Amino acid sequence: MVALRLFAAAREAAGTGRAEMSGRTVSEVLAEARERFGDDFVRVLATSRVWVNGQPAHDDRQLSATDEVAVLPPVSGGAA
Repeated sequence: MVALRLFAAAREAAGTGRAEMSGRTVSEVLAEARERFGDDFVRVLATSRVWVNGQPAHDDRQLSATDEVAVLPPVSGGAA
């Protein structure tokens, strides 16, 4: 199992900040997440960056059980 970490709007859309996924590639993990978390998550994911173990990752990246996939939506806001 691969750890999936969700931040900000992705965490809100999924209703959790962490999940275990069974995919062997980033693409497979994200497909499982889309199915599990639904349309709101899919919309957030469309504009998010995906990292593996702290490094930017592509969909075809192979994963092992010790890897952590992170979904990082764009950050907005600031001080008024």
